[in-house]
Parts: sequence; C-alpha cells; structure tokens
Amino acid sequence: MSIAVYAGTFDPVTVGHLSVLRQAIRLSAHVVVLVAQNPDKWPLFTVEERVEMLREALSMHPNVSVASTTGMVVDYARLIGATVLIRGIRSGSDAEFEMRLAGDNRRLAPEIATVLLPAEASVADVSSSRLKERWREGDDVSSLCPPAVAARLATRLAGGVA
Repeated sequence: MSIAVYAGTFDPVTVGHLSVLRQAIRLSAHVVVLVAQNPDKWPLFTVEERVEMLREALSMHPNVSVASTTGMVVDYARLIGATVLIRGIRSGSDAEFEMRLAGDNRRLAPEIATVLLPAEASVADVSSSRLKERWREGDDVSSLCPPAVAARLATRLAGGVA
C-alpha cells in the first residue's frame, strides 16, 4: 500500500488545502495529513485544534488520517513507510520554494519522492494567512474553509475559545 504525507501548518485548513488533498487521494492508497509545527510561525490555533479541525473536515475519507509532528516531515514520512511527500502550490513563488524543499528532502531521503500539486484555479489564491486576514477584518470566510473551521473562527472573533 502506498502512503503519501501531505504536510503543512494548516492554521487553519482552507479550501485550497482540500483541493490539493482531493488530488493526493487519487494518487495514493493512503494519505496522512500531517500538521507540522513551525517555530517560525505564530499559529492562531494549537496543534491539537488543527488536528481536530482536519479530522472533522476529512472524516468522509476513509483513506485519510491526520497526525502531527514536532520533527522533520521527511523523518516522519520515513518512520511510517511513506513513499511520497505531497506539496501544494498556488503560484510561481510557491513553486520555487517547494522545488528547493523537494531538493532538500531528496538529499535527506532519496527513497521518498515529492509531488507538487497545484490547487484548483478557483481556490489558488486561498491561503491560511489570507483567510485569517479576512477573518480579522470581519469578512465572511465560510467559502474559504470547511464549516467547522468557520465556526471556530466565528467563536474566536466573538471572544470565545474555539
């Protein structure tokens, strides 16, 4: 059984992420969506919250699981026997960054391939950063993310803990 790892911070998961994931599901028998902790980012949601939101959003996909790591994604992939890393791209600048990352991962784990998947054109401009920006401006973000994420953002905007 082929295993792919689709890693990101997913803070929070967007329709752009889901676009890439739909493609990844068609390419691999099992996809692990991996919430990677990035010390250079200040997330809105905890790792546990992001994992929970992803599990809610992906519950209809029996060949998808969700996990998290504090280590390197390539090390996690090797640990679980994954043969593919999935990376989503939205633009040329994304592609340039992802190509460098793919090269680094190839040097660390030559047995694991990296596949770059573009988000569908209709959601290519949707990023977690842009989603949070629009949310902070008070915009309706329900078309940019799964319903569970929109609900948690609404709770946060109202001053509650999501």
